[in-house]
Amino acid sequence: MSEVACEILLDGPAASGPALVLTAPISFWGGVDPKTGRIADVRHPQHGDCIAGRVLFLPGTIGSSSASAVLLELVHAGRAPAAIVLHEPDAILLLGLIVAREMGWETPPAVRLDRTMHGQFAGRSVTVGADGSIAEA
Repeated sequence: MSEVACEILLDGPAASGPALVLTAPISFWGGVDPKTGRIADVRHPQHGDCIAGRVLFLPGTIGSSSASAVLLELVHAGRAPAAIVLHEPDAILLLGLIVAREMGWETPPAVRLDRTMHGQFAGRSVTVGADGSIAEA
């Protein structure tokens, strides 16, 4: 697998972990347990999977402005993804990372990559570089 360049949405140090490529958009509010990092939405195809320490590929997010608060809680609890790969920028979700950073907490980097490319990382361990690249670890 070759390296893929991404758009940096929120920079940070390189981060590695097993890829969790979601096959459907998710709502963080009610969809992710902020204490455990598990996908709590029983209707979501990856219900029960844990996002903590994973490189999380999001094909989209659903709704609530509370998503930033849930992501902030995940960062504070040490249950946040290692990195977040979004199909398109999500200002509300990214706000949670910005606030966490302002509070002095270590935050995962966030990058943008077209969702048609997400699937190639499924089942692999990947690294999101400080330059925004994604490559197999």
